[in-house]
Parts: sequence; C-alpha cells; structure tokens
Amino acid sequence: MAILQSIDGALAKSIGAHGVTDKALNELLREADNALDALRTRHADGSLPLLRLPETQSDLIGIEAAAARLRDGASDLVILGTGGSSLGGQTLAQLAGHAVPGVGLLRAPPRIHFIDNLDPFSMETMLARLPLATTRFVAISKSGGTAETLMQTIACLSALKQAGLDPRNAVFGISEPAKEGKRNGLRDLLARHQVPMLDHDTGVGGRFSALTNVGLLPAAALGLDILAIRRGAALALAPVLAKKKAAEVPAALGAALNVSLMAGGKTVSVLMAYSDRLERFTHWYVQLWAESLGKNGKGTTPVAALGPVDQHSQVQLYLGGPRDKLFTVVTVEGRGQGPRMDAELAKLAGEPGFAGKTIGDLASAEGRATAETLAKNGCPVRTIHIEKLDEAALGELMMHFMLETIVAAELMGVDAFDQPAVEEGKVLAKKYLLG
Repeated sequence: MAILQSIDGALAKSIGAHGVTDKALNELLREADNALDALRTRHADGSLPLLRLPETQSDLIGIEAAAARLRDGASDLVILGTGGSSLGGQTLAQLAGHAVPGVGLLRAPPRIHFIDNLDPFSMETMLARLPLATTRFVAISKSGGTAETLMQTIACLSALKQAGLDPRNAVFGISEPAKEGKRNGLRDLLARHQVPMLDHDTGVGGRFSALTNVGLLPAAALGLDILAIRRGAALALAPVLAKKKAAEVPAALGAALNVSLMAGGKTVSVLMAYSDRLERFTHWYVQLWAESLGKNGKGTTPVAALGPVDQHSQVQLYLGGPRDKLFTVVTVEGRGQGPRMDAELAKLAGEPGFAGKTIGDLASAEGRATAETLAKNGCPVRTIHIEKLDEAALGELMMHFMLETIVAAELMGVDAFDQPAVEEGKVLAKKYLLG
C-alpha cells in the first residue's frame, strides 16, 4: 500500500484524557466488523456500484477517447459543474499541476479551469477572455437539473454561438441516461446542439464520483494514468474484500477513531495536508464528510488546512483554543527534494544549518513537528504518510476516505448517500429565482 496510517497520537494511553481509550475504540471496531460485512455483501450483489469501480476497466477506453477529443487542438478546458461534479476532478487534476502555485499557470496546454462556483463577474470575465476557438467545455450534472450547471452551460453555448463557433466541436456532457417520465435538462439542452455525451453512473452520487468518468475524464485529458488511479483505489478496498477484521482495515480503523472521539466531544475534524498537490483533496474531503454525515443532529464539522502555511494561521487556535478537534496530518515524502540551500547564502541569512538542506527537508520536518506538537499537547492526531504521491497513491487515498465515510455513517446510524438539507435549499433557491 502506498499510504501508511497511524492513530498512535490519538490514543488516550499516548496523549491523555483527550485521546480515545482502548475500550471505546474496541467497542466501535466490533461494530465496524458488521459494517464491513455489509460492504462485502453490497460488493457481491452489486448494490453499491462504487465498490465495483476499482476492478472495472471496460469504461476506460471510452473515457480516454473522449479525453483525446477534448485535448485535440485545445488551449483551454473548462469544466462546468459544482460540488461532487467538480471537486473529485480538481483533486486528481492537481497531480498534473492544476491550481498548484507557480505550476498551474505555467503548464503546457491545455490549461484547465473548474468553474464550480456561480459568480456573475467571474463567468462574464472568463468568457470574454478565453480563446473560444480553442476552448473545450465539459458540462457535468448527474441529474441534469443542477441550476448552476445549466446556467453556466447556457452561457457558454451562447458565447460560442455569438462567436460563430459550432458547439458540436467545443462542448461535451456527462449526465445520467434519460429516464422515461423524468426531465433531464442538460441532456435536452445538449442534444438539441448535437453535443456528444457520456453517461453518468446512475448508482454513484456526485461526492463519491471521483473514480467514475466525472473525475477521470479531466484527469485523462491532462495526461494522467487513470488505470493507475483505479488500481490505487483497489488497494484501499483490498483488505475489506479479504475479510480482514476492522482493526486491520485502515478505513474502518479511521472511521472507528472518528466516531469514538465524536462521542467524546470532538466535533471538529481537521484534515491538514503537507503538499500543494493535496490542497484540493482537503476540500473534496470537506464535502464528502459534511454532506454524508451531517444529519439528524449528528456529524462533525470538517476543516480543510494546508501545511506549512496554516501553521501560521490556525495552529495557535488548535493548541490554545477549545479541545474539540481530531487532527489528521497527511504528509508526502519530500526529504532531499526541491531546491538545495547554498551554504554561503544560508550563512548570510543567519541560518548556517540550512546549508545543503532542501525545501523538501524543511517541509517534511514541519509536517512531523506539527503532528508531534499537537500530540504532546494532548490533541488527538492521526497521521497518514504517502511515500510517493502519484496516481495510484491518490486513488488509494481517495478510496480510503470514501470507505471511511461510509463505515462512519454505519456506526452513526445515518445514510451516507442522501442529502435532504441540500435538496431543500435547491428547491427554495429556484423558487426565489422564478418568483
């Protein structure tokens, strides 16, 4: 496995009163064994399609073909979609430099833009400045009725028409297959313009869709190895299918840790990643955790953090503020990597010890120091270390957290796959728009 998890820094016997006791953790691990049995049953009968994705390859040829079509002659790719229709793709795209400071804007074409928020100024400015003749648009909505995505798509189609460009050569769509008696606005809109489409998996909801064409199409368009992503996900699922006990399944152990600490008053879950290429991952996690578990008065509030920068903006609160948090610190092996410090310049800066060290050395030291400082001050900390951050490792990491979320939902007694509060807001927003 490419990722290594340790919960030692979250145990009461290591950090004291704010950690989880062996008794509390073991009780939840026994319950997690039942949750794993349920997952194995759903894998066997196919009732949870997410669990079949890691072993599936039949759809990858179609995704690669669509990606090649998008790349052909393109200077820019624009992904239209919100929430789960965007965050998984963004997470994977960071491996290719998307939204990485100093890298994303300098990468060779095609440049990629995820328009996941609805803002009139941003949309208008983007459409005015994009080289529309060499720009490709991908509109993603599982239901086909997402208001934000429909408006974005209409705006892009209008801009293409005004520029005298054929949408058939510039637009692509992903949505559920048409269902009898049910309207799919995105399909109707794009079909009228003879725009090609891929089918969104009907059994995989948006926030769990990173391993489907929703996440893999942008990844493939950027040249990433999507088969390796799926194979990495299989590594996270393997101990479940091998009928390992919950204590030996990293995702189940993580779920039991979260839920046991939740019962002890830890109502905030901080995910702090020490890599620019995992910044979008932390935000993907926030939606996954919040929307899956925040129900019936239950759940914990997920917080995205990025190290080392957030050491300077949040760690004071973490150490000196309320003891209501579980921390997950994710590090990537970086020792010996990056620019190496010139001895003379290090001496001039007053830090002769920097001589010969690399930026990766400092980043690695800071990730380790943050986790140890939190634990030494009685704050429960889980660490996840990634030896090499590549497609397989990211696929494994994302599948780990999807499984962890599903098992946590079982332990909490909530449905991980619905979002009734979100749907209520959508209905009300449309009422105000049309009223």
